[in-house]
Amino acid sequence: METKVFNKDEVAQAAALIKAGEVVAFPTETVYGLGADATDPKAAEKVFQAKHRPADNPLIVTVAGPDMVAQFATITPAAKKLMDAFWPGPLTIILNILPGKLSMVVTGGLQTAAFRMPANSLTRQMISLAGRPIVGPSANISGKPSGTRPEHVLHDFDGAIAGILDDGPTTVASSPP
Repeated sequence: METKVFNKDEVAQAAALIKAGEVVAFPTETVYGLGADATDPKAAEKVFQAKHRPADNPLIVTVAGPDMVAQFATITPAAKKLMDAFWPGPLTIILNILPGKLSMVVTGGLQTAAFRMPANSLTRQMISLAGRPIVGPSANISGKPSGTRPEHVLHDFDGAIAGILDDGPTTVASSPP
């Protein structure tokens, strides 16, 4: 498989790959993540395979906004306050999932899931265009440093994932090239 690098004008193409069950790396404010349709167990399994991650290690669910979370989990009043105060941004909130809404592949067999709304607007646009949340663990081989630049992700995953949404280096945890 050829790994395609998408620029900001090609975000719809990256979203189409997500809809098609493929894996696309995406930027957050801290690191790049590996994204796949969180509602598709086969797509989520591709992330585990690419990362060499144990299947009992739950995947974070990355969303475009709180309305997307409400389709999959119960938002408590405390969680709502945290979302209002800190999203978009690097805050992950663990919530009880609604029955049958997320695959146990994503949750690692748990009845909870970790949700995050990244500050990167291009990533939120891709999620919105895909029309579904994406899994979003860090874009690295398990146990290795997380990628903070698209070239780091390409180095580790070239040929193993369908695409990379390139928005340059992350803003919080970026490292030298």
